[in-house]
Amino acid sequence: MLEALVCPQTHAPLRFDADRQELVSKAAHLAYPVRNGIPVMLIDEARPLDD
Repeated sequence: MLEALVCPQTHAPLRFDADRQELVSKAAHLAYPVRNGIPVMLIDEARPLDD
């Protein structure tokens, strides 16, 4: 199912970080949370990545 999800800001592919339960967009430098198995694909809910 991950193949169907893209970053809402850049439309780039996402990588799942199982340890943090997040979908990571390297292109946007954002991580979108996964809560109760459901991805929260809202830019306002994403956290900036530590580079």
